[in-house]
Amino acid sequence: MEYKAPVEANTGVVNTITLGRPGGKTVTVGGENILPFHFFDEGSWPNPPVFALQILDREPPGDLPAFLYEPFKDVVNDPAAWASKVEKFDYVDALQLYLLSTDPADRDSSPEAAAEVAKKVAAATSLPLIIYGSGDPEKDALVLPAVCQAVEGMNYLIGPVQKENYEVVGKAILDHGLFASVQTPMDINLLKELNVKLGHFFPLERIVIDPLSPALGYGIEYTYSLMERLKQLGEIIKDKMTQMPLIADLATEVWRSKQARENEEQGILWEAMTSLSLLTAGADILTHRHPKSIKLVKGMYESEVKQWQT
Repeated sequence: MEYKAPVEANTGVVNTITLGRPGGKTVTVGGENILPFHFFDEGSWPNPPVFALQILDREPPGDLPAFLYEPFKDVVNDPAAWASKVEKFDYVDALQLYLLSTDPADRDSSPEAAAEVAKKVAAATSLPLIIYGSGDPEKDALVLPAVCQAVEGMNYLIGPVQKENYEVVGKAILDHGLFASVQTPMDINLLKELNVKLGHFFPLERIVIDPLSPALGYGIEYTYSLMERLKQLGEIIKDKMTQMPLIADLATEVWRSKQARENEEQGILWEAMTSLSLLTAGADILTHRHPKSIKLVKGMYESEVKQWQT
């Protein structure tokens, strides 16, 4: 008797989200009802992963290697010009603006300054934007509402929304027609709890989950397991609190590691391996700092898809 491999069919579907301003480029994530790379199962992965290049709202700190910003060395003092130059790399799907200077431990720049930078960057690029505050909950509660007002109606992804500021930041994101990146520290119970609280006034269909994403060798297995479990809960168990697309915001963490900063080739591979691991775990959006690492991982993904299509 001929052997037939078992085929799984999931009834849960990840929410679909389209990012990008009217008249600009857009990307759509989510919509899958198969686990990552399970092309042999019954179902689909209709929207490819989105690879976003991260830029800063200030020149790069001196402890970062020069090779990391070599492709943009002439524009790193101007976030708008930096954003514009990213569009020349046609394999980059989206742009992440990291408001580093707003961090109280950095320059503690004002919400008004952050809003002005966000507005200029939005005008300078047609790419979909992901705008992240410093991660300091108290300061982000001031900065992100101002940023939301500056980019109203542009369908950008704003974060991180955290348990300490979800009411203030979540309301601002909703009021200005944007999407929320909701961040919790690698814990499914905390993640679901925050999504439940936010869901009292914020549509679940406008949420992306950020479970935190350490670099290769620095605890990546925790996020890998968490993302894997989230996909299973959302697609197999149909848990509505886990049926959101996932973002692996790995760019900052990778380049904090000493291994990535030792030399360019190793750094690119460190970022690429981190990204590929989290893509395999279920990430729908992945942030990078080096364009070559995006090209490498995206090429591997497209090669795998092509193999299954033929």
